[in-house]
Amino acid sequence: MDLLVNVDVENLAKAADFYCKSFDLRIGRRFGTSAVELLGASSTMYLLEKPAGSATSSRTSQRRQYHRHWTPVHLDFVVGDVEAAVARTVNAGARQEGDIHKQPWGKIALMSDPFGNGFCLLEFVGRGYDEIAE
Repeated sequence: MDLLVNVDVENLAKAADFYCKSFDLRIGRRFGTSAVELLGASSTMYLLEKPAGSATSSRTSQRRQYHRHWTPVHLDFVVGDVEAAVARTVNAGARQEGDIHKQPWGKIALMSDPFGNGFCLLEFVGRGYDEIAE
């Protein structure tokens, strides 16, 4: 099974620029003017331009919003140097949401992209998550 990652954004060009600069991804295919494929990660990522206020589903009254929002699903980007990754993503337009935290498995920085989508930057040390696995 393959995992594809889809991220709704309000501005496709701005989002592609952000994710390519932040994570050294590259544009693959373009799907008209409303979607782009990003390559270079372990899963293919698709940016989908959806207008603010548009319906998220035909079965709910929720509307898309692009200020900071919470969702139970987010992306974690594993990086070699979390401090450098924070600087790179902030320079590209991300927001750092607190200090970098040290854990037995490594370091974590909580972030959000320019569209309010939360993500984390992780730097593993030692055996990574195996440091805490039972």
